[in-house]
Amino acid sequence: MCAACMKAPLATAVAISLTLGTALSANAGGYTPTVVEPSVVAPIVDSAPVSDWTGGYAGLTLGYAFGGDDRVGISDNAGMVDSDIDKLELSGANAGIRLGYRWQSDRWVFGPELGFEGGNIKDSFSTAGYDAESKIKNVLALRAKVGYALDNDVLLYGIVGAARAKVDYSVTGNGADIRDDYSKTGYIVGLGAEKKLSERMSVTGEYEYANFGKETVTDGTFETRATPDYHNIKLGLNFKF
Repeated sequence: MCAACMKAPLATAVAISLTLGTALSANAGGYTPTVVEPSVVAPIVDSAPVSDWTGGYAGLTLGYAFGGDDRVGISDNAGMVDSDIDKLELSGANAGIRLGYRWQSDRWVFGPELGFEGGNIKDSFSTAGYDAESKIKNVLALRAKVGYALDNDVLLYGIVGAARAKVDYSVTGNGADIRDDYSKTGYIVGLGAEKKLSERMSVTGEYEYANFGKETVTDGTFETRATPDYHNIKLGLNFKF
């Protein structure tokens, strides 16, 4: 056999041996698993839209006041004192109108509201020779409302404001004839909730406490101190514009 013919198979065998040797050396440390890149999971985002409460609105309210506590006492110039005759517990139906505007930042909603209410919030008594009566004729109030919008078209809010009441007040008997029709500024605090019926109409439910401080009322000889206050539960209807 010629020498050239013998060299060709020998060269092929050497090349195969070198290839196998390299492969075995690379895997001598054991099995190397395939590297798999971890998958990225997208965060879950709440896609429920928040209702838009921004803008002006007008509304109507219907309420019932209760739980007033105006204790009545009387004194005269000579120093006679009848300090605790009885108390006037103001209560009764009332109705009102309101006008307001709201701004919104994310879920927080805030704004002023001007309201006027009138009705039959009153009480009277006849005892120990005295006749007394107190009546809230009307209330003009400027309220600030701050709330938080929920996903189901509901707004929860707090209420704080200043109010001016027109009050009829009288205590007569045993020589006293105290009658006055006065105005007094006080405060209102409360809580409320509002639910949208449509894009422009919503219903409200509110609880408020109104307090009008102390007012000295006199006929020149006798005097008493009026302290009107009451709690009020109101339902309302708002129209956004």
